[in-house]
Amino acid sequence: MQKLVFIKTFGCQMNERDSEIMSQSLSAYGYVEGLELENADLVILNTCSIRAKAEQKVMSLLGALRKLKIQRPEIKICVAGCVAQQEGEQLLQRMPHIDLIIGTQHIYTIGHLLESLESSDKAIIKTGMDETFAIPKFISESKKLALGDLSTPAFRKFVTIMQGCNNYCSYCVVPYTRGREISRKIKDIIDEVKVLLESGIKEITLLGQNVNSYGRTNQVTESGLPCSFPDLLYRIAEIPGLQRLRFTTSNPKDLSDELIRCFKDISILCPQFHLPVQSGSDPILRRMNRKYTVQNYLEKVESLLHSRPDLALTTDIIVGFPGETDADFQATMDLLEKIRFHGSFSFKYSDRPGTSSNVLPDKVDEGVKSKRLAIFQSRQDQISLERNREYVGTARSVMIEAIRPGAFQGRTGTNHIVHIEEDAALMPGNLLDVFIVHAGQHSLKGETRN
Repeated sequence: MQKLVFIKTFGCQMNERDSEIMSQSLSAYGYVEGLELENADLVILNTCSIRAKAEQKVMSLLGALRKLKIQRPEIKICVAGCVAQQEGEQLLQRMPHIDLIIGTQHIYTIGHLLESLESSDKAIIKTGMDETFAIPKFISESKKLALGDLSTPAFRKFVTIMQGCNNYCSYCVVPYTRGREISRKIKDIIDEVKVLLESGIKEITLLGQNVNSYGRTNQVTESGLPCSFPDLLYRIAEIPGLQRLRFTTSNPKDLSDELIRCFKDISILCPQFHLPVQSGSDPILRRMNRKYTVQNYLEKVESLLHSRPDLALTTDIIVGFPGETDADFQATMDLLEKIRFHGSFSFKYSDRPGTSSNVLPDKVDEGVKSKRLAIFQSRQDQISLERNREYVGTARSVMIEAIRPGAFQGRTGTNHIVHIEEDAALMPGNLLDVFIVHAGQHSLKGETRN
């Protein structure tokens, strides 16, 4: 009998891919992913705890689900991901209507755990971390199963290459919720990419908390020979049928000259790089345990732009980190002016349980944090618009993402959204040469010219 699963994903692209994996796994147990929570037989909240706001959203939705559980006691409620990993038994005490809590290493066994629930009148919590854990060879013999989810377009997919982190930035929960760095076997990655390409996928994004350190902490080749992240990029780029290749995320301290050269050597590697700097102040970077200086970062940016002058650079910024002075914040603003990021994800610092920054003195007042964030975001918005205007009058290759009557929406290699008013027989995943005629703050407008 067919059952419906509703999956709500919070947080990063890693979580989006984990949700896909759970959806694919559950299809073998008779579940089909649906879009309506109210009619679901199973509700999965795949959670993020990197910031307090994300965790608060999860708790709010869980509170609303309590009413649904009263109305429909047969519905199963599962919490997965980082909040599940971090809170475990405490989460169940706060929300006793939860049926299943699974941590980040246990998403691959969700179907088996749900079967175990059928013979139990108690909730199941599975959050243990195994130091010998290896990312399973997650690839289906069925192409339908490999693509059987609703979360991403059918021409583009995420592929996990590693998980966990060894960096222990003082503000970050990832080493505690995802564990230490584990790189996936290169053969498993290549096999999965091949299946996806055979199924019609055109663009692949490789995922990891710190892809730059792929292959450093465990053996990833059957021969025993080392394989670096640049090696992996070259291998994947050689697979026939792949039109675009992306990756995320990178720590600046691990950005190698070899990886920088990939932007010059690999034609299908998109000219877009997300390189989180977090702060423009060296004292704050030291408190964050980032292990690089602003000068180090600037030198790497210079090398990147020398290798690929058309590279679009984006970043992450945390404002109001403990001890951040007006001078520290001004240093971040100065860095923004110097590099002129095409875009950024910026947030107010929030204490996270278990991190070393949680106990740092000199916390910044919430009002001050809000003011600084508004100043940064306002200037970033101006720069983003100015950067976008640089594309006006140029021709760009755009991959079509969405189609509506008389119009298309696509994306450039630099990850800019482009709106095109055009009647043509195109499908999502098709590449189209577009002339950019207008720039807005968040998107471009283009037209085809014969």
